[in-house]
Amino acid sequence: MAFWDSLRRNRAEQFASGNAAANAIELTKRNPSVSLTKQGAATGNLRVNLSWRMRTSDIGGKTRRSGSLLRRPLKFFQPELVQAHTQGVVNVDLDLGCLYELVDGTKGVVQPLGSFFGSLNAPPYVQLSGDDRFGAPSGETIYVNLDHREAIKRLLVFVYIYDQTPAFDRTHAVVTLFPSNGPRIEIELDERAPQARSCAVLTIEDVKGDLVVRREVKFVYGFQAELDRLYGWGLQWGRGYKTKA
Repeated sequence: MAFWDSLRRNRAEQFASGNAAANAIELTKRNPSVSLTKQGAATGNLRVNLSWRMRTSDIGGKTRRSGSLLRRPLKFFQPELVQAHTQGVVNVDLDLGCLYELVDGTKGVVQPLGSFFGSLNAPPYVQLSGDDRFGAPSGETIYVNLDHREAIKRLLVFVYIYDQTPAFDRTHAVVTLFPSNGPRIEIELDERAPQARSCAVLTIEDVKGDLVVRREVKFVYGFQAELDRLYGWGLQWGRGYKTKA
């Protein structure tokens, strides 16, 4: 018993120290916003990352894990690994996008669909790194050049399912912001929305000189046009397609 108690204690200490090192701010319904200005992160490049994995309950992960524990009890202390994408699971392609409105009235979208990848050092000062179609660990990333924040009126970061398969209830997605200074900011898409195809995740807006990130997490049953109407962007939308991989 002394061995197991010692092992559990060591694992707990590692977990606690890892959390302290992570130093993340989680935006929730009860704590929905954070100021980048107050934490000295209103300059430089803001990295916004989407990562996701399939829920273990949908691929039998819990059953397999409990069976393996009987054979290898030390696996109890190892984190559970779940593949984001397999042939036996529904084919899900989550995409990251951003609606932008500049101070001069320019409006538009940065997203993989239509290859609207934006620009980091020229308007709109928002750029998508690429299109991840397979749930890779690195996910998809949008960069925002906050050195030009005076030119940006508001941003809306959203996630949508390209192949039209409603599957937000089968995935666990997290959008993480990595500011130039201070802790990272995490927003989980943890609400079950079986028929939703898009989700408004967060807004970034200047509020009386304070650059504020606000959690939204509003699921809708349509696509970008419905998000546009919800937030009053006023763009014209048409059918778009991706180029073949």
